[in-house]
Amino acid sequence: MRTILLCLSLVLLSSSAFSQDMKSLALGDKAPKADIKMKDVSGEAYSLTDLTDENGLLVIFSCNTCPFVIGNGTKSEGWEGRYNDLFTLAEENQIGMVLVNPNEAKRDQGDSFKDMVAHAKKQNYESHYVIDENHVLADAFGAMRTPHVYLFDGNSQLVYHGAIDDNVNRASEVQATYLMDALGSIGLNEAITIKETPAMGCSIKRK
Repeated sequence: MRTILLCLSLVLLSSSAFSQDMKSLALGDKAPKADIKMKDVSGEAYSLTDLTDENGLLVIFSCNTCPFVIGNGTKSEGWEGRYNDLFTLAEENQIGMVLVNPNEAKRDQGDSFKDMVAHAKKQNYESHYVIDENHVLADAFGAMRTPHVYLFDGNSQLVYHGAIDDNVNRASEVQATYLMDALGSIGLNEAITIKETPAMGCSIKRK
């Protein structure tokens, strides 16, 4: 709990420091910096354009170190255990998916590219996992958290952003599956009911 409270404090400080310099994407905005190449844990380099499927692209800013991602012992599962289920659902609905690590200030504290490769292998990530050097993509998005979700449709327009669901601690206790609902709605060509939710997580560690 102490770790999570510390992360929440850092979120507030980070939001204050960067809100004047960066504008967060709004619904309907196009994905920015879509053609910059980022190195994937496979060793290949991809852009958002490369990874976009017929019905869109799911972008999740993530990392190897935040308790909201990796969990906090028996207190919280964290959200990354749900990444592969999201990947499967996105794939079924012809939506690409990429995890993006923007934590430039923690490259020597668990978020280096080498650490990313090892973490992706250990967690058996099915999604691409790329390094956002100097947090260029995160800055363009106005992303502030890990995890922070951005879902784009087939026209590369933002249709959902915020949290994965309403319970970081236990998947079994989730009552509102915001992101899964949005992915399913795109696949069915239906309107997304909940388009924005607050993103909870640790602050992105910018230099």
